[in-house]
Amino acid sequence: MSTQEVLQIALELAGLSEVPADTAVLVPGQNLRKALVGIDLEGPELLWAKGEGFDLVIAHHPPGGPAALNFWQVLLRQVELMVAYGVPEGVAQAAAAELVREHRLQNHARNYLRLPALAQALGLAYVNIHTPLDEIGRKRLVQAVAELPPAATVADLIAHLRARFGEFRNAQTAIEVVVGQSRNPVGRVAVIHGAGTNGGYPVAKALFDHGVDTVLYIHIRPHEAHRLAQEYGGKGKNLVVTGHIASDSLGINPFVAALRARGLEVVPFDLVPP
Repeated sequence: MSTQEVLQIALELAGLSEVPADTAVLVPGQNLRKALVGIDLEGPELLWAKGEGFDLVIAHHPPGGPAALNFWQVLLRQVELMVAYGVPEGVAQAAAAELVREHRLQNHARNYLRLPALAQALGLAYVNIHTPLDEIGRKRLVQAVAELPPAATVADLIAHLRARFGEFRNAQTAIEVVVGQSRNPVGRVAVIHGAGTNGGYPVAKALFDHGVDTVLYIHIRPHEAHRLAQEYGGKGKNLVVTGHIASDSLGINPFVAALRARGLEVVPFDLVPP
């Protein structure tokens, strides 16, 4: 199997026709037989992989190269998701603007050459696949939300996600209600995932202000959760956080299964099992 074939499998599973900006073949390879797959595979993991006879390392988060430098571009997907949930486009663009600016400016401080150079020096093929695998996870979450009855509460949502996905049952973190109450009606739910990172305060605010009752993030910074709780906690609005590593694993595990089905030996590294 080649690195390009590996990438194509991820795109097909996600239903994407183009490679997103945060995904790249950092060091190409052919005739690959044994892959290490994980969320954060950087210097120590590359050295360990070389010693253990791997010829391919597949990371989820962009470790460098064009995927790291162009990561900010996929944050514009936040706008698409907000609009799909009823937020006016102008409001959605304003809500995402600061997040995009923050990540774009971080590129000036980033050493984007180090880890791809290390992989190349070690003779390892190196790929990172971010948005396609998050899109797989997002679709699984959206489908699970669609299965809830109209009168479901936030507690029902959490129970259903745990029953539906082993990643949430097996994780060491718990799904948490950080705004609102578990007894609240779940109402209209927005799943905000597969857009680089969470949208923080501005995106959740835009959704709450335009008819969404429950926002589902995979993580959020504490001060932003606190601000949202102060402003919306008493208004029947809910923010549910499912956990970063469990939720990333939700999208990566089907990809691991697909690679194995095509004959590649795959060893998961820092994934929560399904």
